[in-house]
Amino acid sequence: MTEMVQVAVAGDVTEGEELQAILTAAGIDSELMPEDEADALSVRVPEGSVEAAKDAIEAMTEPDDPIAD
Repeated sequence: MTEMVQVAVAGDVTEGEELQAILTAAGIDSELMPEDEADALSVRVPEGSVEAAKDAIEAMTEPDDPIAD
């Protein structure tokens, strides 16, 4: 079995599910694991998908570029 590696920490279940949806849309398997903090969840992906997962999360969570005047 492939080792799962943390790529993000979600503050709550809703945020974790949003991150999972982004990863699923990018074709990347993921799982949520409880963190030590109360509601925080670790978002984990297969070791070979770490860079692609980080790129997908960054691309889908970056604010739009400002429009130049």
